[in-house]
Amino acid sequence: MKRSLSLLVALLVLVGARAHEGMWLLSKLKQINEAEMQKLGFKLTAEDIYDINRSGIKDGVVRLGGGFCSGEMVSAEGLFLTNHHCGYDAVQGLSSVENDLLTNGFWAKTRKDELAAGFSVSFLQSIEDVTDKVMAELTADMTEEQRSEKIQEVGGKLRSAVGKENGLSADFKIMFEGNEFYLFVYKTYRDVRLVGVPPSAIGKFGGDTDNWMWPRHTGDFSMFRVYTGPDGEPADPSDTNIPFKPKWHFPVSLQGVKEGDFAMVMGYPGSTDRFLSSQGVKLALDIEQPSRVLIRGKKLELMKQDMDASDAVRIKYASKYAQISNYWKYFIGQQRGLKRLHVYDKKKAQEDALMAWVNADPTRKDKYGGIITLLERGYADRTKWEKASTYMQEAAFGSEAVVLGFRMYGLKMQLENDPKDAAKVSAMVARVQASAEEFWKDYDPATDEKITAEMFRMIHDDVQRDLQPEVMSTIEKKYKSNFDAWARAVFASSMLTDRKKLDAFLAKPTLKALQKDLGFQAAESCLNHWRNVIGPGVDAGQADLDKGYRLMVAAMREKDPEKSWYPNANSSMRLTYGQVRSYVPGDAMFYDYATTATGILEKEDNTNEEFIVPVKEHEMLVKKEFGRYTDENGNLNICFISNNDITGGNSGSPVINGNGELIGIAFDGNWEAMSGDIAFEPELQRTISVDIRYVLWCIDKLAGATHLVNEMTLVERKAPEAPKVEVPVPIPPTVKPVVKPAKK
Repeated sequence: MKRSLSLLVALLVLVGARAHEGMWLLSKLKQINEAEMQKLGFKLTAEDIYDINRSGIKDGVVRLGGGFCSGEMVSAEGLFLTNHHCGYDAVQGLSSVENDLLTNGFWAKTRKDELAAGFSVSFLQSIEDVTDKVMAELTADMTEEQRSEKIQEVGGKLRSAVGKENGLSADFKIMFEGNEFYLFVYKTYRDVRLVGVPPSAIGKFGGDTDNWMWPRHTGDFSMFRVYTGPDGEPADPSDTNIPFKPKWHFPVSLQGVKEGDFAMVMGYPGSTDRFLSSQGVKLALDIEQPSRVLIRGKKLELMKQDMDASDAVRIKYASKYAQISNYWKYFIGQQRGLKRLHVYDKKKAQEDALMAWVNADPTRKDKYGGIITLLERGYADRTKWEKASTYMQEAAFGSEAVVLGFRMYGLKMQLENDPKDAAKVSAMVARVQASAEEFWKDYDPATDEKITAEMFRMIHDDVQRDLQPEVMSTIEKKYKSNFDAWARAVFASSMLTDRKKLDAFLAKPTLKALQKDLGFQAAESCLNHWRNVIGPGVDAGQADLDKGYRLMVAAMREKDPEKSWYPNANSSMRLTYGQVRSYVPGDAMFYDYATTATGILEKEDNTNEEFIVPVKEHEMLVKKEFGRYTDENGNLNICFISNNDITGGNSGSPVINGNGELIGIAFDGNWEAMSGDIAFEPELQRTISVDIRYVLWCIDKLAGATHLVNEMTLVERKAPEAPKVEVPVPIPPTVKPVVKPAKK
């Protein structure tokens, strides 16, 4: 797509391209955000998004599982879209060497062909501010531990009051670092089926090389359907179930996007740390993130060796590799961003300004004067344990055999305390069997052996000796610190790495056999080390940190009462709004707001697995067989960027125009703003989304699944209006777009 950087666009970039910070609670939109949203181009109202008394846009937004991703309803028959990488685990679980859905893609020709996805989805029912109810139970003389216990007690009662009938449940969320509290009520549906997914050459086009990067040409989408019982209520998977009838589903716009268009994103952002102090930034940069990058890099290297050598291993480890790789690169980018953008210095300056305001008034000083002392003391304690903690999480618990051993600990305790209670022993055995069944499906002992040896070697070499698990003494003495020899012995003998041995043990479980198992010995050593040493050490300064952050955020909000504040992401539904915007990533650089099919052909390299273009797609792109999914210049747009504020968990979220129509699916952030989860960068922050027209083209023209497009409500592109001499009368915001059914 050729676009000249006109004076107008240049001005937009320089003046109007600042990203719109904020992950906003839906229940606060009317009072905080509606006016600005409408100024930017939103033609509806806050009530059209969220209203406790009627259905609205929030009813079309899907929470996958407990919030690992988001999605959007696109038909009245339960059809929803999310990202390819969000459906990747489900697709991997349905794949085999003989039927490789990951590589080849899949499209159900009929509803009978749809495949069980193995996860549930939820829909938000209501949001309640329960701050007053919680605060009424707290007293000023409580210790931080007592305060935390009381908050959890009250939250538990509020959750229980919602009940669990007809799939209902509630999440109790702590906001603003312990200054506000909310109850989110959901309805969960347990029967979800895979409808379609493009081949990985489309869904993961660009692979790790392009991950977190712009420009992007990835068709990051997959499609599922929700089913209910015949009565329309949540039900376990069954052939008698019927497609879910959503309260609301998204009209799908064919008009596309242009620079400056309004765009909002709704979904379930997982976690941000925007209130992180300068001490927290320092700890992340000095210890935590370098450790995670180092360990994950080695793990990925070992996995890739075996995945490249075997299709069976490639399929088994595809999802695991993708999950580890995604945040391996994320942490690399975040370190780069924190340093490049001088986030520590900015945080320190903010804290200095805050404490100057606090100390200027005796009452404020009495209330908030201890903030910095609390944070410094808490982080001094945390720093002692951070490296050992990170290595235990990433390396020790990076051994799959060790993790399976954790799942056997309940059986071990039962055999130790009351082995003659056959019913309880049987129940513990059943739990292990259920875990093991899932475990074996995607497990390769030879790969895990190499990883286990390397992970424990790294702990031995990099972690302070007295903070290492006791199993290290065994490896040093019996195996003379030869971690390969130790791992060979474990994997040759342990029931944790051999299905037949585990099945034989579970048929006649004894405490003696379990305690003699080398794999279980390692797992128990790591678990006890975490429970008795690392965990308590990490928690030692937590009370100071909790109080310090609670007071700091309260002081910040009191200092700037006119500022529109929003809480950190915590897997509750949020809305972010802004505009489609290009940006300047660095000196002498300019990134346009959209990519086209031309970029796919430019990147094509069929000798590189990350940039393979399927033959059929190549031919159709060369011939420009785009159908009705082109832009005004006849191009097929692939992805676009907007200055929305998202993070992990937002993957798969709907990107929505000012009319409430679907224009894209959010799937990534940009490399230049990887520090954004800690410090929002208004000049650089961008959300990368796949253009819905490319999604439709892949489904309709490339896959031939036109029946699925016909199931959607498509909003056709409007013809341009003829120029008028008189001054045009503004169209009222209440006027709705003309909606036409999809062409048969």
